[in-house]
Amino acid sequence: MLTLHQSPFDLFERLEQQMATAERVPNAEVVEADESYTVRLELPGVERDTIDIKATDRTLVVSAERQAASDGESEKPALLSEFRTGTWSRSFRFPTGLNRDQLKATYRDGILEISAGKAVSHTSVTVTVES
Repeated sequence: MLTLHQSPFDLFERLEQQMATAERVPNAEVVEADESYTVRLELPGVERDTIDIKATDRTLVVSAERQAASDGESEKPALLSEFRTGTWSRSFRFPTGLNRDQLKATYRDGILEISAGKAVSHTSVTVTVES
């Protein structure tokens, strides 16, 4: 059996490398009210035009792109940059259906807020028998 002896610093360096390459999605908050759901996402540095929101019966899918800052010839390259760029997508599944006609989204100060009304679902229907 081969045993590798590593210092704790090697482990931290490897963890840092894994975290740097891990996919990151924005932090979210989902709030349920009596007749609607509200979803808030942190999207700092994302342009409004790159945000795409799609809804199905019970699922809300949000995708966006954070573009890299344009490197002009006058700008010097960064010595260190931890900014995340690229595209991502995040979906939310709800216990009840969504009323897609009532979807509203606002984007302000890096926070995307989506309001979705709950769909009216009838669990049972009473039918009268005619003679």
